[in-house]
Amino acid sequence: MDSLLKDIRYGLRGLVKHKGFTTIAVLTIAIGVGANTAIFSVINGVLLKALPFPEPQQLLSLSESSKEVPVMGIAYPNYLDWRAQQTTLENLTARLPAGGILTGGGEPERITGRFVNATFFPTLGVQPYAGRFFTDQEDRPGGEKVIVLSQGLWQRRFGGNTAVVGKPIQFNGESRTIIGVLPGNFDYYGVNNANNDFFIPIGQIADQEFMQDRSSHTVFVTARMKPGVTLDLVQNEFKAISARLSSTYPESNSGNSIVVASFLDDYVGDIRQSLLIVFGAVALLLLIACANVANLLLARATSRKREIAIRLAMGAGRWRVIRQMLTESLLLAIAGGLLGLVIAAWGVKALIKLDPDALYRTEAINVDLRVLLFTLAVTMITGLIFGLAPALQTSRLDIQGTLKQSALNASSGIRSLKLTGSFVTAELALSCVLLVGAGLLVRSYHALMFVNPGFDASNVLTLRLRLSDAKYRDSNQNTAFLKSVMQQTASLPGVVSVGLGTGFPLGPGGGDIDYQVEGEPQPARPTEAPVAITRSVNESYHKTLGIGLLAGRYFNDRDTAEAPAVVIVDDTFVRRHFSPGPIINVIGKRLRFGGDGEPWREIVGVVNHVRQNGLEEEGRTGIYRPWLQMNPKWMTSLTRALDMVVKTSANPETFVGPIK
Repeated sequence: MDSLLKDIRYGLRGLVKHKGFTTIAVLTIAIGVGANTAIFSVINGVLLKALPFPEPQQLLSLSESSKEVPVMGIAYPNYLDWRAQQTTLENLTARLPAGGILTGGGEPERITGRFVNATFFPTLGVQPYAGRFFTDQEDRPGGEKVIVLSQGLWQRRFGGNTAVVGKPIQFNGESRTIIGVLPGNFDYYGVNNANNDFFIPIGQIADQEFMQDRSSHTVFVTARMKPGVTLDLVQNEFKAISARLSSTYPESNSGNSIVVASFLDDYVGDIRQSLLIVFGAVALLLLIACANVANLLLARATSRKREIAIRLAMGAGRWRVIRQMLTESLLLAIAGGLLGLVIAAWGVKALIKLDPDALYRTEAINVDLRVLLFTLAVTMITGLIFGLAPALQTSRLDIQGTLKQSALNASSGIRSLKLTGSFVTAELALSCVLLVGAGLLVRSYHALMFVNPGFDASNVLTLRLRLSDAKYRDSNQNTAFLKSVMQQTASLPGVVSVGLGTGFPLGPGGGDIDYQVEGEPQPARPTEAPVAITRSVNESYHKTLGIGLLAGRYFNDRDTAEAPAVVIVDDTFVRRHFSPGPIINVIGKRLRFGGDGEPWREIVGVVNHVRQNGLEEEGRTGIYRPWLQMNPKWMTSLTRALDMVVKTSANPETFVGPIK
């Protein structure tokens, strides 16, 4: 220990004496260690930290899959059959996004949450912070109107007063009793993912028509495996269940399969691969930093050859010299690691601010004990990597030749040059890998920047409308309200046009609906029918968003429920069904959507393809229908939740207040 302390003191004096060398080496190490620590902090928070539920490794996510849609929701009747037939799961629960207006006690507030089963919270293993959760009696049609609040909503709306538990609130124009409050750490798909404000029983809407339709893939399922059950066992059982349902209900289930995945995989989605790729890139960066510092140490060893030769001549063993050199390397690594930790703390904040919506569980991303241990390990390993080769090289000095004031002897010089050349070669190789990867990313980014999204978002304001389910029960009443809002908005000075629809590009809304083109053969199975992203829109929607017309016409105010059923398709649809041939030939052709009672609709226009779900998406078919010609079965509910797009001649944000 005494010798080690002497080595440390001697090493510190040497590093302080050569400030330029020390500064360059420490900064080089700090960049490499800091980048690795920052990315590991994100990986730790998103991928490695246990989900905030008991035994999270037992949780699963289940979905359905078809030839056209690889991952989709589940028909509620199928979910009920799954629950009745399975034997490997302890709990199986369904959920469905929900939204509504909270009134009373302040300004009306639009909140988002979920319809869930009474088994939802027991499946996750969550206990209420205050009050209780649903009962089976409440989770059925006609059950008592109850609601569970998130702690965030409870705090901001009710000041954290536990006395509100058991009291009624006005939600969507009807009275619901607050029966419970969730714990503050409740994190279902991330607290930043919204849809956590409230929870109400899904069984209370189970008798509605869309919930009884096996072709309506509306709910999502979470499950917990029984103790001792494996994922393979669950997958095999549900494969058999899927086969039975396909045989029993061929029209809706034939060709579909059940996808069983770990809850964490479903939770993090594609972000896992992205994080691991970035982590690999910064690991290469750290190796380049190590090679750089190793070369610096080799260069510095040249000026220290006489010092080392004297130490060896006076009896210092080879291991003693190696230990001294490694001690100095570790001191450099520790200094770089400490500075790298500061860089990492800043880098983590920068990564989160760069795109907070791209990461789940951002509240779990921090520099904790695991990250500190990772930094310590990286620092020590880094010090050994860049310090070992120079230490070994220095310990092989020719004592006599060096003491005679000559340069390193030929063999030593050749060895040093070979070692330096090896490090330079490694640096160039690793740098080429990083440069090629960076070049590909830049090219992809450049391509995305100049990709044609199919619409013009300049000076366009988007607004979500959500009318009370209890107050707005009639589609005619809803339509009159929406028309009034659009007319008054259009009359505002500076408003160019107003569109209305079930969603907008790159935003929520719209859905995948199967369809049939007149004259084309029926698919062998209903589930193999072509699928399109479909939106119901008003006559100004396409003009407001600058979606170009290629043939035919846009919708007009005469495309009402009493008029002939019509649609507008995009050029991707044309290429899929009518290529080759002029686009104009598509006008007058007919198609119809899947479902009972759907009419044949005449194609009256062709527009540019719009990238609805992302700039990188492939050409998915898009079909539009007039909003007043929506299926009467869904008309009332759909007109309670539509989106507005407003084109303005000035900064669109200045119109938010007047429109509200």
